[in-house]
Amino acid sequence: MSERKVLNKYFPPDFDPELISRRSGPRNSQQVVRLMAPFSMRCNTCGEYIYKGKKFNARKETVQGEDYLGIKIFRFYIKCTLCSAEITFKTDPKNTDYTAEHGASRNFEPWRDEKAEEEDKLARLEEEENNPMKVLENKTVDSKREMDILDALQDIRARNARNERVGHSDDLLSRLALEEVETEEDAERKRLEEEDEKLVQEVFSKVQASGSDSGLVTVKRKADDKEPPTHALLSASARSLITSVSTAPVTKKRKTETKNSLGIKVIKKGKAKVS
Repeated sequence: MSERKVLNKYFPPDFDPELISRRSGPRNSQQVVRLMAPFSMRCNTCGEYIYKGKKFNARKETVQGEDYLGIKIFRFYIKCTLCSAEITFKTDPKNTDYTAEHGASRNFEPWRDEKAEEEDKLARLEEEENNPMKVLENKTVDSKREMDILDALQDIRARNARNERVGHSDDLLSRLALEEVETEEDAERKRLEEEDEKLVQEVFSKVQASGSDSGLVTVKRKADDKEPPTHALLSASARSLITSVSTAPVTKKRKTETKNSLGIKVIKKGKAKVS
């Protein structure tokens, strides 16, 4: 792949560039370029809106007989995305922008407002030069306009301050409502804990009652009392069982000495009763 992208080409020794015939092309030839719409426009044929930045395969040509301070002006041909009608626009080096020429109308042209303002200022100055009453009328209109603007600004400030106060009050109300919800949740939690404690006490009281029926002894004592001995808490049957186990005979292993064939004494363990 890299061999075909070299910059230096091979020319044979007998190469003569004068023998190459020159092509005669049209003077105003068009080139196919890829561009984006420089402004938002609307098609005059179908009314389709073409937004700024839409990509097109356009044809480009140089406008003959038009330039601005020696700068060439170019014309571009595109097609509408809906009806395929031809749309043309040109470069405008004077305003550093583009102008819609044919097939579409521009939605917004920023220099038009500036030109209208300049024209209004010039017309006003011409009227004020020869008519002093017009000067007084214009000043009156300007002062009235300024007062209206100040009143509107004051209304906006008052509305914003009122909205801020309403926002603070809403926050306060939301906090109070949240605290009320939290207190209700705490009360519900306490009520459930009390019900659980009552249920546990009822279950333990039933267990203690069944234990007393089976011969178990439950002893209640205060914190200041001394702890009673363990055997005092047992029932009579448990005491008799413990005494019978303690008085049972204990068997111990008795050691016997024997000699093996080598004459070595060997001690064997045996059982012996101890009364």
